[in-house]
Amino acid sequence: MNIPFVDLAAQFAEVADEVLPGVEEVLRTAGYVGGPHVATFEAAYAQFVGVSHCVGVGNGTDAIELALRAVGVRAGSEVVVPANTFIATAEAVSRIGATPVLVDVDDDYLLIDPEACAAAIGPRTAAVVPVHLFGQVAPVEEVLMRTRDAGIPVVEDAAQSQGARRHGRAAGTLGAAAATSFYPGKNLGAAGDAGAVFTDDSRVARDVRVLAQHGSEQKYDHEVVGMNSRLDAIQSVVLSAKLARLETWNAARRAAAARYAELLADLPVRVPTTREGNDDAWHLYVVRVEGRDRVLADLAGAGIGTGVHYPTPLHLTQAYAGLGLRRGAFPVAEAASAQILSLPMHPHLTEDQQVRVVDALRRALGA
Repeated sequence: MNIPFVDLAAQFAEVADEVLPGVEEVLRTAGYVGGPHVATFEAAYAQFVGVSHCVGVGNGTDAIELALRAVGVRAGSEVVVPANTFIATAEAVSRIGATPVLVDVDDDYLLIDPEACAAAIGPRTAAVVPVHLFGQVAPVEEVLMRTRDAGIPVVEDAAQSQGARRHGRAAGTLGAAAATSFYPGKNLGAAGDAGAVFTDDSRVARDVRVLAQHGSEQKYDHEVVGMNSRLDAIQSVVLSAKLARLETWNAARRAAAARYAELLADLPVRVPTTREGNDDAWHLYVVRVEGRDRVLADLAGAGIGTGVHYPTPLHLTQAYAGLGLRRGAFPVAEAASAQILSLPMHPHLTEDQQVRVVDALRRALGA
């Protein structure tokens, strides 16, 4: 039997008895957009994170763009972004008409390097976006030390860190605002696209809500040119049911990560570690191996679902060739991109499955 990279069917089986009646109610009442289910989820997620405001939006990319616009990023601005992230982080900057200024990551955790961030700040810098990759929390406090005096806001990309904490504070509560994605494979995943912005700043929250509703707080009274990005009621039903289980599911991920560390201890792989002060959510379990593409193919042949997050640093993608950055610009991100391999990780992963994954990896490595 194949071992999936994620098991969304198992997640749905656990919440089906709550989700299906809720979806039926939405369909029966035709309350598709907005309404009590959305409001209930927004309040519950804000409470879960520990912030005053949560604004549900259409997807995680919109969430980043809206958060950046709400803190003052405009066309012509620059925004500092790590080179090792999903393209959505930089894409949201570009959609505003701003320029992503890429920086390298640290070699231990592959998160934004605060020193590189400081060196990249210039007169047009309007924000910095640390990305909480793989379920970790970036050292936002170290970034803030380098931005606070200049009054540059920090917007956290918290799409992969739902339930993670740093020094006891939830991911997404360390900067001016945070954006998250509820794409189905996330720790807290919808049944399609969904996202949110959360913050303690009432002005930022209000601006996000207005921008996401065609620039309007009152119907047909348009203050600014906005966009259409709203969290659907049906997605809110799904997310509410899963949110009630998120702490339990994250605990299962942490247990699976600990088992992987034990099982992989004698193999020639570089296993992920937890930064001091972090309580990671283990969205992904990313190892580093030599000959990654061959190993990837061997695991696929053995029926093991894997991934690569991410195979190409942003500056080497065709989309960002216009930045003029060539190979060698960010050596840590570039070297890691040839080695990183994401093993199966989800809350329903069994110990037997993990043993089989590691046995297949052992054979692929000839160890």
